[in-house]
Amino acid sequence: MANNGACKATDCNREVIAKGYCRKHYRLWKAGEMPKPRYKICTAENCRKRRFKGSLCEEHWNAAHGSKAAAAAPAQASA
Repeated sequence: MANNGACKATDCNREVIAKGYCRKHYRLWKAGEMPKPRYKICTAENCRKRRFKGSLCEEHWNAAHGSKAAAAAPAQASA
């Protein structure tokens, strides 16, 4: 069900379908590719993935903390 009005994205006059966006910009918003995404994104440079823990996505969190967590796991298993 389409709403009346034009898309709120800059320089877009398409018909609104949801959240004030046209079909194209609503899809981009859901994917986190609009300037104001629907969820908080990773703070790593040029990463727009959804946050996993703290301020990082799962990939960047594992890169930063994965070796510490993996080193602690064998110590617990042998105890």
